[in-house]
Amino acid sequence: MSLPDSHKPDSIKPRKLADEVQDRLLRLIREDGLGPGDALPSERELMARYEIGRPAIREAMQALQHRGVIDIRHGGRPRVAEPSLDGLIGQLGTGVQHLLAHTSSLDHLKQARAALEAEMARIAARQRSETDIGALESLLAAQELATGEPERFLEIDGKFHRRIAAISANPIFETLVAGIFDWMRAFHVEGVRKRGLEQLTLTEHRAILDAIIAGQAEAAAQAMRDHLERANALYHQDHFQ
Repeated sequence: MSLPDSHKPDSIKPRKLADEVQDRLLRLIREDGLGPGDALPSERELMARYEIGRPAIREAMQALQHRGVIDIRHGGRPRVAEPSLDGLIGQLGTGVQHLLAHTSSLDHLKQARAALEAEMARIAARQRSETDIGALESLLAAQELATGEPERFLEIDGKFHRRIAAISANPIFETLVAGIFDWMRAFHVEGVRKRGLEQLTLTEHRAILDAIIAGQAEAAAQAMRDHLERANALYHQDHFQ
């Protein structure tokens, strides 16, 4: 007779040795107060300390390097890495590629992008400086000159959106906006580029920038949302056709 779910044993699954080493190294960094650039013990020292072989140490080190926690350089000791939001976003690329293979996940990402960037435009309209306005005007002018160069046009497009987010003075917002754009550009370029509609994109960017310059927060947010939702609607139209 089978036991009810509430009475089934809650078995403990054994952990991989490398996972345990990762946890111990993270604890070592935290408890010893190690900062960016500080050296960690060598492989040989860790093998002696934990009484395990080199493969588990190396696997743990490589995993921590992939997570952006440590730097491993040939001929030297591993060191605590300099924190980098851009680096972290870049490391998520493989998982995002898998995520964007599913239409529902892509739709969710586009919805999140529209909400995030509308708020960035709203904040930009409230906080923009003359320097910010000048930088955005320069990007828009450069993008207009690049209408016959699709890759260059798209590159400046991403910089325009990131520069708006940078006005928030919150590096997490800025990095997220740039990261989402780069993910879609790398793994689902149709979501950020529609050939033949460069002039429409420029017109919409102009509307966003004009509202930011005028300090019209709600108009800037709406212009950004209209811009992104127009692009999403065109993608869906092509996709279903």
